Amino acid sequence: MIAIVALLLAWPGTAAAADDPLVGRLGLWPDWRLPAPLARPRGGDLVYPDWFAGAWQVQDSEGTRYTVRFRPRADGAVVGERAANAYAVGRAVLGERLRAVQDDPADPNRQLARLADDGLLDSRVIGRKSTTPAPDLFLADELSLQVLHRPGQPPRLSRVETLSRYALQNDGSIRGLQRQAVYPPPDAGLRVAAGSSHSFTLDLVPLPQSGNTRGLTDATAADQRG
Repeated sequence: MIAIVALLLAWPGTAAAADDPLVGRLGLWPDWRLPAPLARPRGGDLVYPDWFAGAWQVQDSEGTRYTVRFRPRADGAVVGERAANAYAVGRAVLGERLRAVQDDPADPNRQLARLADDGLLDSRVIGRKSTTPAPDLFLADELSLQVLHRPGQPPRLSRVETLSRYALQNDGSIRGLQRQAVYPPPDAGLRVAAGSSHSFTLDLVPLPQSGNTRGLTDATAADQRG
C-alpha cells in the first residue's frame, strides 16, 4: 500500500484526484472484491482524453512491446481501435497462438479472439467507469466476462477487472499503471474476492502519424497470409 501511494503522489494530477473513487480502488489493490463500483456500458465505447489520439509504441514492465492506436470518431470523441489493439497486445504475449481478433459490429463492448487450437475467447465488457480528474490524468476501470470455448470441453468462464491510470508527461509521452484481478465465474456469486492479481507499468511513446489507420482487417489479413 505504501509503495502504491508513493507512486501516485509522484505522478501529475494526483492532488486533483485525491477523492476520486477509482483512485481509492487503485489503492485497495490487490485486495479487490466484487461488486466493483462500475456501471453497465449501455452500448457505448470507452472514451479517452484528446491527448490519446494517434499511434503509440508501448513497453510494459515485463519488456513486452507493441503498438496501439486511438482515433477520433465522427462526433470527435477519441476511442481505441479495440480489435487491432487487442490483436497487437495478444500477438506480443501469445505469439502465433493468437490468430485473429474481431469486434462485434453490433456491440462495441464485445470481442471474439480466435486461437490456434480452434479455441475461441468471447469477451464482453459488463462494467465500466472512467474519470478525468485533471487535464493530464485519466483513469478507467473495466470488468469483463470472458468465456473460453475449446473443442470437446465445456466453456470456461471468468471475470476480469482491469483498472488503468494514465498520466500525460511534459514530453508528450504517457505513463500508465495497470492493476488487474481475475474473479471466479458468475455462478460463484456476485460477492467474491479476486482469485489472482497482476500489476503492470506502461510507457507509451508517440509514433509518427503516418500509417495511423491500420485496423483489424489489416491485422487479421497479415496473420492469415503468414
